[in-house]
Amino acid sequence: MKDRRFPIRRAGVVCLLAGVLALSGCGPGGSAEKTDGKTAAGTDASPEVVATPPPPPPAEIWKVFSGEKAFEHVKAQVALGPRPVGSEALEANRRLITAELERNGWKVERQSFTDETPQGPVTFVNLIGRYGGSAGSQRFIVCSHYDTKFYDTIAFVGANDGASSTGALMELSRVLALDPELARQVELVFFDGEEALVQFSPTDGTYGSRHYARDLRESGRNRQFRAGVLWDMIGDRDLTITLPPDSPEEVAKGILSSAEALGVRERFGFHSQPIWDDHIPLNQARIPTIDLIDFDYPYWHTADDTLDKLSPESLQTVAAVTLHWLRTKASEGQAVK
Repeated sequence: MKDRRFPIRRAGVVCLLAGVLALSGCGPGGSAEKTDGKTAAGTDASPEVVATPPPPPPAEIWKVFSGEKAFEHVKAQVALGPRPVGSEALEANRRLITAELERNGWKVERQSFTDETPQGPVTFVNLIGRYGGSAGSQRFIVCSHYDTKFYDTIAFVGANDGASSTGALMELSRVLALDPELARQVELVFFDGEEALVQFSPTDGTYGSRHYARDLRESGRNRQFRAGVLWDMIGDRDLTITLPPDSPEEVAKGILSSAEALGVRERFGFHSQPIWDDHIPLNQARIPTIDLIDFDYPYWHTADDTLDKLSPESLQTVAAVTLHWLRTKASEGQAVK
């Protein structure tokens, strides 16, 4: 028997024993030669893996938004009950939002801060979603508040005022992810503390948007954004979007043009009075932002703001117009004034 430690020196020798042949080949680098997709030992070769390219983005992405899926997110929030600032139900709502965005490829930042209120210092948490997680590529903001107003006399679940726009924003994260290039240009923001703790005023209410806008100004990030859209109370069955009369002109023109293109222009008009909402701090930060809000809603801040007053079609209408406008503006590549 040969000493197994004795080296084989001749290059022309293929193998010593059939058992060795079954374990290893003698080609370059000790690998078996392939013949017709088989190894020299007779076993199947591993097929070459060819990466499948991702599908192209939907040409009409606004048609992909599902009002029904958005409505399911609305129902999940309402099931938590009232969600005022500082409540466990509001923290549970944050978990719902975060899980959905992360499922769709968005990284969520918790922007926690403490502000003075008529009830003393209160901690708030904004949620900021960026597709893929990187900051700097965003050019548009789409936002909503996710808290509900506190009442000690009624169980205010805020189906329209808080849940409708937030549920739609959660569904928007899924739809935008189908167009990664567009998604990377959009920052999704969920504001805490839109509702006043005592009486709505410039210093009581809009806590989350005021902090977010201040942070944008101080960091200089406000200069990277071209425009923003705020959603608030967008689920009413009898949808009538009442744009604030002082809406940024070019953004308002763009939104109304998209509404016209989609055949829903009759659902959009202007309110007779100014509306103080989360869009105000963003406009003050020099980010032209429009408030898509249905202020013609008789159940506002009442116990009757419940799911039966809402319609998935209304959520779909507002989201479709916003998506049409976003795709149009992103493709134009020009500043919005």
